[in-house]
Amino acid sequence: MINDKLPKIWYGGDYNPEQWDAEVWAEDDRLFKLAGIDVATINVFSWAMIQPDEETYDFSSLDETMDRLYRNGTYICLATATGAHPAWMARQYPEVTRVDVKGRKRKFGGRHNSNPNSAVYRKFSARLAGKLAERYKDHPALVAWHVSNEYGGYDYSEQSETAFREWLKVRYGTLDALNRAWNTRFWGHTFYDWEEIVVPSELSEEWNGSRTSFQGISLDYRRFMSHSLLECYRLEYDAIREHSKDVPITTNLMGFYPELDYFEWAKYMDVVSWDNYPSLDTPVSFTAMTHDLMRGLKSGQPFMLMEQTPSQQNWQAYNSLKRPGVMRLWSYQAVARGADTVLFFQLRRSVGACEKYHGAVIEHAGHEYTRVFRECAELGRELQLLGGELLDARSAAKVAILFDWENRWALNLSSGPTVALNYVDEVHKYYDALFAQHIEVDMVGALEDLTKYEIVIAPVLYMVKPGFAARAEAFVQAGGTFVTTFFSGIVDENDLVTLGGYPGRLRRLLGVWAEEIDALLPGMSNQIVMERDWKKLSGSYECGILCDLIHTEGAETLARYGSDFYRGMPALTVNRFGGGKAYYIASSPNADFLQGFFGNLCADKNIAPLVKAPQGLEAARRIKNGTPYLFLLNHTDGELAAEIGSAGMTDLLSGREVSGTAAIPAKGVMILKG
Repeated sequence: MINDKLPKIWYGGDYNPEQWDAEVWAEDDRLFKLAGIDVATINVFSWAMIQPDEETYDFSSLDETMDRLYRNGTYICLATATGAHPAWMARQYPEVTRVDVKGRKRKFGGRHNSNPNSAVYRKFSARLAGKLAERYKDHPALVAWHVSNEYGGYDYSEQSETAFREWLKVRYGTLDALNRAWNTRFWGHTFYDWEEIVVPSELSEEWNGSRTSFQGISLDYRRFMSHSLLECYRLEYDAIREHSKDVPITTNLMGFYPELDYFEWAKYMDVVSWDNYPSLDTPVSFTAMTHDLMRGLKSGQPFMLMEQTPSQQNWQAYNSLKRPGVMRLWSYQAVARGADTVLFFQLRRSVGACEKYHGAVIEHAGHEYTRVFRECAELGRELQLLGGELLDARSAAKVAILFDWENRWALNLSSGPTVALNYVDEVHKYYDALFAQHIEVDMVGALEDLTKYEIVIAPVLYMVKPGFAARAEAFVQAGGTFVTTFFSGIVDENDLVTLGGYPGRLRRLLGVWAEEIDALLPGMSNQIVMERDWKKLSGSYECGILCDLIHTEGAETLARYGSDFYRGMPALTVNRFGGGKAYYIASSPNADFLQGFFGNLCADKNIAPLVKAPQGLEAARRIKNGTPYLFLLNHTDGELAAEIGSAGMTDLLSGREVSGTAAIPAKGVMILKG
């Protein structure tokens, strides 16, 4: 469990008492008890209040809040307050504010505006974290540390440019090695002095967000900025650990946020936490996939749901309300997929500024008679009843999907072959095909141990890092099933093409080579035509975006293209490699194909669906000490039924015994033990 001071699913969220007076605090105490709130995340944006100038620190208000909440039975996730620096710091030390990609120097304002390579910012942020840890390390309310807030955003200042050069010296050692890695003889970019290297901004190599003249330079800058921000986190982490030895430390991640390599970050987090903000129309399977990714960052360790809204969020184009029952439903979806906390942003709704229309447990009405409060209080009651039953329960998935941030950066920076290719969307297509069939999936990184799985899927593995091909070959040799797709095996870790024919380092494993890649225009499509019926696959299926023109060299052709000048060329192949099989899908197929394809593969590996149930009903499972907990979540507006087998199971939320068929009401949840 995260902290044995509170051996249950934590319930609460972000609380900003500094925005209110003592009369409101007393009402907060009363309402927290009514709602079952037992954890508050505080001090997220209090730096200016704690440190009014360079030398002064005033912890009196924070002392009072810590003590008051503890007296009221509320534990504390204590933030370091470094998510937004004070105005005095920006005025006295202008270097702490960022320079944007267009070369414009920022002034004080907003947040995410601190230059991660400013020595001044690093000094003051680490100092504050250390002072907080020294003061509160033994406070009985403290259950977790929350470093900064939602790290993100790149900087293009002179400080970052200098730090980038030093980072490159460590990475490459010599300019000769760097010039080879970046292919700088192209367009006469050869560097003869480290000082000649500048950041890849819109003043140099980049334009339109992700377009770049030199992929190698821009790719390394993304690695460097992720590393720079991580260094800031680690400085605060170390400052806390100097005083607080055992309390877990985290920072809140943001799902598929594009700018940071979360697999690298997770190595330095005691527990992963993240902020979940789907829109009203976000596919349920996409949210499920994101939860699974957060669980996968630390090889299946349970995570913290650090933020979600009780109702609406302020920053979307259309700030829709969560319909009745949806807050509870989505909270249990997080728990089903590995969350050991259910925390909100925010506990009391702000009176002013940009988050005053972001939902809260306590709305502007200020009392317990709102729909949102009633729903929150009911969920709080249920989580009290569940106690520690589900804590530290794990996944038992036998199917893994590989996700890699550096591969994503490289794809986004690619100068071709199509702007229609979106890595996250392609990964989601594969996840959704399994989700729709109620088959468990782990989302894993490129360094994950593949031997835990029967099937490993690597959609659009454009970049193949050193050692991965050998690990994939060993996995298949030992009997595993490996699946990859079009536009895979193209480049190495420096975004240099692997010569000799695509898919490069994966060619031996897959038994195919590709000579051309066709990019289809919007509205164009081709067909994947099966050579013969294969259980759940028969006939023809639409495909598009890209079509690899491949030749077999040992692989068997299972399907061919149905049109265009490459009609009859292989579109789906399988290569028997040792005791296993490696499949290559040469285009981007439709959902019907993927569901049939993975239905076949899972059946071959005796991987059964968790339940037999219609679309709209989500199934997930966690296992603890050999006991399975089956979650059934109905995302529709009508009752749905799931066939769960003849063995009797107990619904933890109602106490009823269930067997055979389970009927789940609209927006309803069952957690079946047994």
